[in-house]
Amino acid sequence: CFTTGRGSCFGSYPSPTIKLASNSPMARRMAGDMDIDCGPVIDGTRTLDEMGDEIFGHILSIASGEQSRSEAQGIGAEEFAPWPIGVTG
Repeated sequence: CFTTGRGSCFGSYPSPTIKLASNSPMARRMAGDMDIDCGPVIDGTRTLDEMGDEIFGHILSIASGEQSRSEAQGIGAEEFAPWPIGVTG
């Protein structure tokens, strides 16, 4: 898992990258790039245990063959990929 507070479209092969958005506004802004919105823990609508269960379930799904967002977009196939301007703004 890769936690991000500012947003990143980082991906890595051969190991899938699961991106955890630390806040809901960023998760909405980067919905195509983030795998899980962890913001509900901050706003009090989900407990840390509930979010942990969701993350664990997502890890199991990815390990069972479901593609992460970065995999679905083909991100991470290059060994070196310089950051495009504006991704983490």
